[in-house]
Amino acid sequence: MSYSIALNFEDGVTRFITCRKGEKVLDAAFLQSINLPMDCSDGVCGTCKCRCEQGKYDLGDDYLEDALSADEAARGMVLTCQMVPSSDCVIAVPLPSTACKTGPARYDTTIARIEHHQDAALEIECDVVGAAPVFMPGQYVHIGIPGSEQTRSYSFSSRPGATRLSFLIKRVPGGAMSAYLDRAHVGERLEMVGPSGSFYLREPTRPLLFLAGGTGLAPFLSMLEVLAANGCAQPIHMLYGVTRDQDLVLVERLQAFTERLPTFTFATCISTSESDHPRKGHVTDHLDSRDLHGGNVDVYLCGPPPMVEAVRRHFDIVGVKPARFLYEKFTPNASPAPALVEEGA
Repeated sequence: MSYSIALNFEDGVTRFITCRKGEKVLDAAFLQSINLPMDCSDGVCGTCKCRCEQGKYDLGDDYLEDALSADEAARGMVLTCQMVPSSDCVIAVPLPSTACKTGPARYDTTIARIEHHQDAALEIECDVVGAAPVFMPGQYVHIGIPGSEQTRSYSFSSRPGATRLSFLIKRVPGGAMSAYLDRAHVGERLEMVGPSGSFYLREPTRPLLFLAGGTGLAPFLSMLEVLAANGCAQPIHMLYGVTRDQDLVLVERLQAFTERLPTFTFATCISTSESDHPRKGHVTDHLDSRDLHGGNVDVYLCGPPPMVEAVRRHFDIVGVKPARFLYEKFTPNASPAPALVEEGA
């Protein structure tokens, strides 16, 4: 038996290692050419201290209180030289990946399908040449634009473990990736680097509220694939907001999730006043107090910076602090800003 351990470095890079039953994380990482911080490896110095964000593990008793206090252990801090996982885990490493003599992985892919959604977005699917990337639902990769040195960052909309990767890409007038995809053909190669990002689905222990703006829908499609496959007893509600009618894409896929995932509901809204859509305005105009569950909710938000700031202000106005508020900002032609998590009281 073995477990998958995601190591999230502070520069946004995620690397996955395999940890055998009874094996310590530090030892497993070293055997897979990732040098996590360490001095003593005996639970004495505390140099290898990290934070376990998800998963089950045993820390044992063979370490000093000076290296890891009881309060730190209660908050999920671990010593990787002593930590023995008993499930898949996610560990935040307080160093850049380069300091641990590793970095993002590179993947060669070929374009399998390109679908144009008018002038709003493009959906591409790619087959991986060799081993497929391992990622957590919500993460993104950097995709190289053929014929240039430029890259663009896009969230996976496909589920982890899928043999074909998919992405939902905003069409940007004059944008380098948009221009390339307009002339690209099936079979052309794309290089991807990653995965990256701290915006990923945590274990659902509370109701979930998903807030998507435009092509910020992409990571939620990956999350919903995982939730549908694993089952989820928690209520899940999504608000999906766009600017124009034609920006509202893949609604039929969300509808299909309501059949696969009985606890999932969603609503859409369009901000332009010229629309005939039944719900006009911004996402914050349609946030029902029942969706916030009095603060006992995990909120995930992916959208442009103004949307993120508007939602944060809305929570302040209504006086609700979600138990967990995880958001990722993105702008065209730029990598997503580092995801942030605000924990409730």
